[in-house]
Amino acid sequence: MSRVVVIGATGHIGTYLVPRLVRGGHEVLAVSRGARGPYQGSPLWDDVTTVVADRDAEDAAGTFGDRVAGLRPEVVIDLICFTEASARQLLEALRPSRPLLVHCGTIWVHGPALRVPVTEDEPRTAYGEYGTGKVKIEELLHQETRAGGVPSVVLHPGHISGPGWPVITPAGNLDPATWTALATGRPLALPDHGLGVLHHVHADDVAQAFERALSRPAAIGSSFHVVSDQAMTQRGLAAGAAEWFGREPVLDFVDWAEFTRRAGPEHAEITREHTSRGIAASIARARDVLGYQPRYSSLDALREALAWLVANGQADIGDQPFPSQAT
Repeated sequence: MSRVVVIGATGHIGTYLVPRLVRGGHEVLAVSRGARGPYQGSPLWDDVTTVVADRDAEDAAGTFGDRVAGLRPEVVIDLICFTEASARQLLEALRPSRPLLVHCGTIWVHGPALRVPVTEDEPRTAYGEYGTGKVKIEELLHQETRAGGVPSVVLHPGHISGPGWPVITPAGNLDPATWTALATGRPLALPDHGLGVLHHVHADDVAQAFERALSRPAAIGSSFHVVSDQAMTQRGLAAGAAEWFGREPVLDFVDWAEFTRRAGPEHAEITREHTSRGIAASIARARDVLGYQPRYSSLDALREALAWLVANGQADIGDQPFPSQAT
């Protein structure tokens, strides 16, 4: 088994990944700012070595890469790298020892889809700082691998969902009123006839893919989509969520101006960001090379997330009971 450094260990993915790695017999060093613990507790964290580091500050000082290299990893899993400069600093520090580097990208390396399902071989047409930054990192890591330097694998998750944090709703944004409408039978406004496509994934399924990447030499030098088995339209997600409460959704299909008026500019912009790409990502390569098998459908992932939000007072479903199992 390997000595694994996980950067961003207490976030959405790390919450599930770190216990998986410990269970698999790996020696795990969990790097985080130490501001909070994982979203879900586990006694397996008792077997983890915690390393407190502020990546932003140490990147700025030029010391973060050396800090990670000094931990003598055989594998580095980087869950919180967002700029080419940050990735380059880490690569330069790791080059002498050449551990496996597994990087968390995003399906937003793709811009608006031209063909679906979108494969990893599609030309990168990202826009916006986040997506274009991830494209530059992906290119850098693959160039490094081809040159015989640090070997790397890049995983591209979709909209990461699970208990412990707000998730992208069937409206394509973070507005908790969406859940209220679907649970209580109130009208829910959707733009573009509700045909915007979203591709969710449960955080534990993402963790599964990262864990599998450690033992798949054939994955080195490649990128993989990590999402649920099927993307869904907004109207499909709305129908599925309403069904949890024994209802049909009451959907009001409106133009973007009206949607912005009803949802508010901030929520409407998030919806536009999440639906304008229309990404339904293929997981064929991840299945074939990593042996990736998502346990959760998009609806399963959202349902578990909503159950936590309701239990913790972050979503209002009126007086509706929340069933313990999907109907």
